[in-house]
Amino acid sequence: TAPCTLLHTASSRCDEIQALQDKGCPSISLENPRGNVTINEDRPVTNRRKDIAEKLKSDQITQIQPQKLTLNLRAGEPQKFSLKFKRAEDYPIDLYYLMDLSDSMTQDLQNVKNLGTDLAREMQDLTSDLKLGFGSFLEKLVMPFVMTTPKKLENPCAPLSCAPPFSYRNVLSLTSNGQEFTDAVSRQKTSGNLDSPEGGFDAIMQAVVCKDIGWRNATRLLVFSTDAAFHFAGDGKLAGLVLPNDGKCYLEKNMYTKSAYFDYPTISQLADTLSEHNIQTIFAVNETVYPLYKELSDLIPKSAVGTLSGKSSNVIKLIIDAYNSLSSEVILENSKLPDGVSISFVSRCKNGVTGTGDNGRKCSNISIGDEINFDVTITTKGCPSKGKSETLHIKPLSYNEEVAVVLNYMCECECHKDAIPNSPECHSGNGTLECGICRWDYALLLLFLSSTLSFGQHAVGSVLWGVSCGQHAVGTVLWAVSCGQHAVGSVLWAACCGQCPVGSVLWAACCGQCPVGSVPWSVSFGQHAVGSDCGQCPVGSMLWAVSCGQCPVGSMLWAVSCGQCPGVKCVKCLMQQTGGAQSCPKECYFFSLRKVKKIEDLPPLTNEEFSRCKEQDNNDCFIHFSYATNATGAYMVMVDTPECTSGPELIPIVGGVIGGTVLIGLALLLIWKLLMIIHDRREFAKFEKEKMNAKWDTTQNPIYRSAVTTVVNPKYEGK
Repeated sequence: TAPCTLLHTASSRCDEIQALQDKGCPSISLENPRGNVTINEDRPVTNRRKDIAEKLKSDQITQIQPQKLTLNLRAGEPQKFSLKFKRAEDYPIDLYYLMDLSDSMTQDLQNVKNLGTDLAREMQDLTSDLKLGFGSFLEKLVMPFVMTTPKKLENPCAPLSCAPPFSYRNVLSLTSNGQEFTDAVSRQKTSGNLDSPEGGFDAIMQAVVCKDIGWRNATRLLVFSTDAAFHFAGDGKLAGLVLPNDGKCYLEKNMYTKSAYFDYPTISQLADTLSEHNIQTIFAVNETVYPLYKELSDLIPKSAVGTLSGKSSNVIKLIIDAYNSLSSEVILENSKLPDGVSISFVSRCKNGVTGTGDNGRKCSNISIGDEINFDVTITTKGCPSKGKSETLHIKPLSYNEEVAVVLNYMCECECHKDAIPNSPECHSGNGTLECGICRWDYALLLLFLSSTLSFGQHAVGSVLWGVSCGQHAVGTVLWAVSCGQHAVGSVLWAACCGQCPVGSVLWAACCGQCPVGSVPWSVSFGQHAVGSDCGQCPVGSMLWAVSCGQCPVGSMLWAVSCGQCPGVKCVKCLMQQTGGAQSCPKECYFFSLRKVKKIEDLPPLTNEEFSRCKEQDNNDCFIHFSYATNATGAYMVMVDTPECTSGPELIPIVGGVIGGTVLIGLALLLIWKLLMIIHDRREFAKFEKEKMNAKWDTTQNPIYRSAVTTVVNPKYEGK
């Protein structure tokens, strides 16, 4: 398909080329980008012979070509390239011999002492650059694996003599001096422990990850020699070691220091670590445990198993045969693929042999100097990583060389590079003109919409048009708001816009007729005019008291005339006195009182003549009453008995708190359980995904033994 860059087209921009042309897209406006492969580094594989060529360092030798490529990937379009591999002659070899020094290996140790010079002599046809190292292992220094009494830690073989127990010791780092290897091994003594399986997995992990060993950029071989089975992850729990092995180096003075801290490594952890460090493992074991290590080897890529004869006399032949077997097979592996990206291999091996699928990654029976090829195809379904470049690594298993493949995703047309920001074609510069269409800047779009509302870009006659363009009468609410004369709801806004009738509180405050709370203000709201002569009102009447200052602001009379509830002082007095209002303070004289039994007997709330009030006395009881005013005084109706609330019931409160706490606790437990279920499901899904990406076959656990034993009674006849 191809995108049409025709401006303002209303139809789909992505379609078949002919369909776009039929819709009116000119050919010059069509884009149909294609993926491609570019080789960035292409050093040729090394061609030389050991007997006539100069000696090269390992980083000067090339066995796979090319070394770096860049792929421009379009969704659904495969990109194919070829890799060439050739085993180089006289390639450096690092060999680290890791030996079980339990007491049962005493005779084997004697034969290994001459390994250095003999192995160098036998391997001279394979390489002139050989380095040897030596390490030993026994067991974790904790019960029940080793007796931890002081005497047994000094000599575990008493009454015989042997060396103190240990977990792992790096006896000699990699060296090209064969005699130094012989001398270091000659100084070693065996030791003893309690159980039969040994702690060799700890030793393998430390020998692989520790830089003290001195691994070079060379063919790396680790020879593991033992006559016993192995402990693995989970066995450490017998000694209370529950922390999983973290796969890090803990060597101090060439001794492993965390044997009593971490559990043993898992088999898969060892396999990943060996593969990551490009180390090939040779298990040199006796005949008794050969089946166990053969099954273990099936779980560890690029590993081999050989049977030691009595006293390890055939160890050199075993190592050379295993090396030739491992080196004759080339297996390609790749790093984790981005989401939506797939890869496939086709191998083109010796004698015209071709492999596809899983067999497309490997070739067998490859000798030194043989050249083989692999066709690699990579396809993407979309644009992972939002179009950002990613790098994929392809390497021969257990080799130090690799091919870097840079993946670029074609998620945009070429015209994307010529985009015009703030183009006039995009609504007055509020977008980017890209490939013939506008891509909005949403922040600018919002500003554009707000600006069009402010400047009249809306239908004529609409409310917004009226507000923005001043189509309303001067002095109206809309006029005041739009012209910014006063804040909505303020006194000025109410007064100027006619929202306060003459004589109202707002009108009085706005127009300055009488200060709020003053006597004239109170009188003006008492429905009568203020006279300068106090005699205009009957002496003793409410109007007389108010006009002549007998009603101080805030007193009961002032409160009644101004629409507020009378204070509790007069209410309590009138309720308690039997002699009438004359027995109360002066401000209470103008009230007449009638008592009722219940709140329901008070004048109804719908009666506009009366106002309903509630006051609290000194005993925290509430007095309910209603009152009304007239020209001569005030009339009050009061409930005879105050409403007193009893104290809180402690039992329901305590019970409610306890019940609420329990419910909240249960809710938190349920939430925690739900979160754990979600977490477990995610972890299981992650495990399933990692299992699918595993690079080795899934077979039976090599250390599994059935717990069922069947015994047949020889006398049983089936009756």
